[in-house]
Amino acid sequence: MFCEKYVGLGSVSLALEELLVSSQEQNCLTVGIYESAKFLNVDPDSVVLCVLAADHEEDVALQIHFTLLQSFCCNSGITILQVSGIQRLHQLLGAADVNKDQDERKDLHCLLVTNPQVNHCRLQEVGAYCQESLRPDQWVPTLILQER
Repeated sequence: MFCEKYVGLGSVSLALEELLVSSQEQNCLTVGIYESAKFLNVDPDSVVLCVLAADHEEDVALQIHFTLLQSFCCNSGITILQVSGIQRLHQLLGAADVNKDQDERKDLHCLLVTNPQVNHCRLQEVGAYCQESLRPDQWVPTLILQER
């Protein structure tokens, strides 16, 4: 399988976007905090990436959920990436509905990419970025998704 490698930080955003869209198309994407927690409880070995999304949220409950999910993923060897750009995720994953307010939209705060048998080029790129971005003062790499 040939993969065209993107170059630069913006390229990692593009790789993540492609990965999420193709995972959704292949039915390999679990969406939502509660849905993700349930899935992790049942089949953590099939999860290859956990994406936590928030735009400077002040929601304490959401931060608690993130902390628990991060801890579980770290203990289970699951790659984690925190992103800002919820609006872009809504655009990408078809969850945006202009007739719904923010509270009624699909919960995109946690996304699990599943099915380790899928050898997706973009998964390799995002995983490499996560590995390279680990620092002692920040154990979850971050990425900003830009609206288009």
